[in-house]
Amino acid sequence: MKAACVSLALAISVMSVSCSVNAAAPEDDGMTSPTFTIHLYPQGQDVDMGIVEDGVTVTLGPGDSNQIDTTEFFWDADGSLNNVSDSARVEIYLPERRNGQMIVVCPGGGYAELTYRGEGLYAARELTRRGYSVAVLCYRMPAGHHIIPLTDVQNAFRYCRRHAAEWGIHKIGVLGGSAGGHLAASASTLYVDDITRPDYTVLFYPAISSTDGMSTSTARRLTAGDPELLEHYSLEKRVTSDTPPAILFHSLNDKTTDPEHSMRYCRALRAAGVHAELYCFPVGGHGWAFTTMETAGKDKLGEYRAVSSELLYRFLESQKDWED
Repeated sequence: MKAACVSLALAISVMSVSCSVNAAAPEDDGMTSPTFTIHLYPQGQDVDMGIVEDGVTVTLGPGDSNQIDTTEFFWDADGSLNNVSDSARVEIYLPERRNGQMIVVCPGGGYAELTYRGEGLYAARELTRRGYSVAVLCYRMPAGHHIIPLTDVQNAFRYCRRHAAEWGIHKIGVLGGSAGGHLAASASTLYVDDITRPDYTVLFYPAISSTDGMSTSTARRLTAGDPELLEHYSLEKRVTSDTPPAILFHSLNDKTTDPEHSMRYCRALRAAGVHAELYCFPVGGHGWAFTTMETAGKDKLGEYRAVSSELLYRFLESQKDWED
């Protein structure tokens, strides 16, 4: 498929773009609580064992422990989930009317916490109202163990692939914002087999690169500043022709994660012959993915929200390649 990477000049004027493809109208108000929750490590992160069903090993064990032994808590003031350790889990949302796609959602939080409400709960509500099944990943913070977040997202894919037919799922993509965008892109470039490879990638203001002056606090928390790890997790350098197609969104006034992160990933996908779309908006800053007037009473993206939604759902619809 011919790659399509929106140039910066076009992206700046995206407000004037009128999307001709209308996203399907939401069926309802979306789900506000999961259908069920699956703990990835039933015996905790100090026992290297995953999920076993009917004698079959479904997921791998936790590998490293992040050594966090303080109580997990949700901070209502900012909607963050903190200290995930033994309780690493996927919260599964299965809407009544499903469209055949599932999205593994990776909340951001700089690899220090999870932006659980804004990029987890709000994402699940918005996507399920349109028929997408959702798996919100409550992953462990690395805390000096860089492999931990990737281990958790790969195990989430193993579990969801195992049950895809049962749930009526044909494709499973991955979505993330900020550090969750880095994790989603890690899943898309550092997968180990077809089971752990996402079918497509959705990235909001991701932290992609850790080299050439682009290192962020997100990268430093993941790698502890190790030069080899900074290089390894500069994900634009991990792109191949087998990397899943992607759509990326960024704001030009993002002071937390420079838009150049998204541009580098898009350019790498394009150079590899992988379909890629990048849309930059002149406003929004950071952290706006699913925080809308409807969900939170505020929307930093403002009048660009309708355009971003049209573009997102057009891309997701384009990933359907099966007969109902």
